[in-house]
Amino acid sequence: MPNRLDLPSDFRWGASTAAYQIEGAVDEDGRGPSVWDVFAARPGAVRDGHTGAVACDHYHRYPEDVALMQGLGLDGYRFSIAWPRIRPTGAGGTNPAGLDFYDRLVDALLEAGITPLPTLFHWDLPQALEDEGGWLNRDSAHRFAEYTAVVADRLGDRVPAWITLNEPFVHMVYGYALGIHAPGRALLLDALPAAHHQLLGHGLAAAVLRERGLQVMIANNLTPVRPATEDPADVEAATAYDALHNRLFTDPLLLGQYPDLSAFGLDEDLGGTVRPGDLKLISGPGLDGLGVNYYNPTRIAAPTDPGLPFSEAPIEGVPRTAFGWPVVPDGLRELLVGLHDRYGAALPPVTVTENGCSVADTPAPDGTVDDPDRISYLAGHLDALAAAVAQGVDVRGYFTWSLLDNYEWAEGYHQRFGLVHVDFETQRRTPKASYAWYRDLIAAHRALQDG
Repeated sequence: MPNRLDLPSDFRWGASTAAYQIEGAVDEDGRGPSVWDVFAARPGAVRDGHTGAVACDHYHRYPEDVALMQGLGLDGYRFSIAWPRIRPTGAGGTNPAGLDFYDRLVDALLEAGITPLPTLFHWDLPQALEDEGGWLNRDSAHRFAEYTAVVADRLGDRVPAWITLNEPFVHMVYGYALGIHAPGRALLLDALPAAHHQLLGHGLAAAVLRERGLQVMIANNLTPVRPATEDPADVEAATAYDALHNRLFTDPLLLGQYPDLSAFGLDEDLGGTVRPGDLKLISGPGLDGLGVNYYNPTRIAAPTDPGLPFSEAPIEGVPRTAFGWPVVPDGLRELLVGLHDRYGAALPPVTVTENGCSVADTPAPDGTVDDPDRISYLAGHLDALAAAVAQGVDVRGYFTWSLLDNYEWAEGYHQRFGLVHVDFETQRRTPKASYAWYRDLIAAHRALQDG
């Protein structure tokens, strides 16, 4: 079986973060409030009332963090740009200080030999746009394109490839359908316009980027869907779930059409949300790359709640992360090969833009942080990725989540995903054992290719 070193010579090694999870400085230099600032201030919304007001203080400490990336030998760094730092109200005037920060970050990365891979939207919508309906409002897609133009005009001379959206499925479901993430709406199936408007925003932003000669990607959380049993009711439920989780955000991009959502009582225009020309704009001339965020498979059974055509069933007999997520490395191979089989020539080159695990990391008395469970997790998933490549999937890179322990959304500071331990009181950074393992893996791959 292929191992994690059996990857192409030009394979890109990276790490990922997101603005609200690491930057802090939420009230500095003209940044406007985001939906996460407002949501985190709501009593009971986030575990222990944690907010991202300081997070990892990356806004001030980015030179130290870039040095950590350089120490790993990374080819690329995936980060997100805070929309409210660029346009505090989501539209209208631009904040020069916000652009200056990302200008400095990009220059620091390039000086360290690291290619920047920015994500334009990683869930921190300006609150002013949410007050007007957020992603339920079609106008937000147009505001997103305007913001994209401002950022691309400033950074596009040094940044060749861009990710438009991060995990639009999770943002729609957690933020608009279930209310457990910002903006905290609990609309169930009435949240589906947020799916289409995010994709429309992608299409509009992609056109802006292509006008400037830049490459376009999108990153979504995808999962292999497994029926709980071979019972036809479970198989039908799994098909419905796959359409919602995976195909709703991939078919329009690659095939120019929405999947069959009749199990949810929806026709092809999503209840009137889709307008003529929208799908052509969303699919555009195609993607330069598809970002895949993978954490675990999903096991689905026949519905138990009359409001949904499926129910989730636990995956038994496997290890679990500190977050309680099942550890199934081969699910990554299954997912990548499944994408290759489903979309064929329509599938662009793939980059794994997130993959990692939460571990209850505790520094030893000497200050070191040993995290063998994370090393095992990463090794298993990279072996699975190499197996997918051996089966013909064009995978161009792997960006682990995450460079740093950070603010983990509704879990606050309770889940640690980083290769680098962060003491959130002192902001001291301590590379973990997994940091050294990943560094050595990258060096070994390069040495093998050079040898």
